[in-house]
Amino acid sequence: MARPLWFVKILKKTFPNIKFIAKLTNLPILRTLFDILLFKGDDIIYLAQDKVIQIDKSLGEYTDFVLPSQVLEYFVNKAKHHWIMNFCICRSSMDCKDYPIDLGCLFLGEAVLDINPQLGRLVTKEEALIHLKKCRDAGLVHMIGKNLLDKQWLGVKEGNKLLSVCNCDPCCCLWRVSSILAPKIGKKIQKMPGITIEVTEKCIGCGTCMKGICFVKAIHLIDNHAVISDECRGCGRCIEICPQNAIKLSIKDQEFVKKSIKRIDMIIDVT
Repeated sequence: MARPLWFVKILKKTFPNIKFIAKLTNLPILRTLFDILLFKGDDIIYLAQDKVIQIDKSLGEYTDFVLPSQVLEYFVNKAKHHWIMNFCICRSSMDCKDYPIDLGCLFLGEAVLDINPQLGRLVTKEEALIHLKKCRDAGLVHMIGKNLLDKQWLGVKEGNKLLSVCNCDPCCCLWRVSSILAPKIGKKIQKMPGITIEVTEKCIGCGTCMKGICFVKAIHLIDNHAVISDECRGCGRCIEICPQNAIKLSIKDQEFVKKSIKRIDMIIDVT
């Protein structure tokens, strides 16, 4: 049953307390309850920004199939139903001043037909791709995968027929609580397979990458040198912002795009 607007309004009132709620998942009894009700079966991948990946000869035959945005294009083209939300519930709830509130999530799959029509609209494949480009141009980072939480708050029936594409910012995004959640839950939100982000010797410890850039606070200064922890989700914002070009993205598996597509294809049916 589609969620009524009053339910969404209550949810938005609750959202500013999301960090406190996330901490509750570390309590044994509540961890199990939250996992079953909101995160069971989740598999979510953060897509690195296209502009932080250098396409060069070392990628060989994969040069034409390397950009993370092609993961999105694959599923947009495959899906029969495309739905754009009228607003981002995260930025709307937090009254965001830094990123567009009207650039909401894109949902793909038959389950979108259950969404309350007052919350968004059905669009064509072309409109969906244009929307994603607008999000990238606005500095938002895509997250894609199966998200039980979206099924629950939207009130759709078939969770395995709902593919979530969130357009995330570092200040208001729900998933900035990834590192606060119980590890069993937090690890369901991952970087793309085969991607590594590292700090090089060019780092001078200026701290620019720590100024509201990393949404999971995975960067720390140790002995005047930036260090990236295992909490990194591989979005690439730090690479783009570093004035010394001291952070690099390495592709350890040249089939990282194909593997990301296969992984999502196995758990979500968007046809």
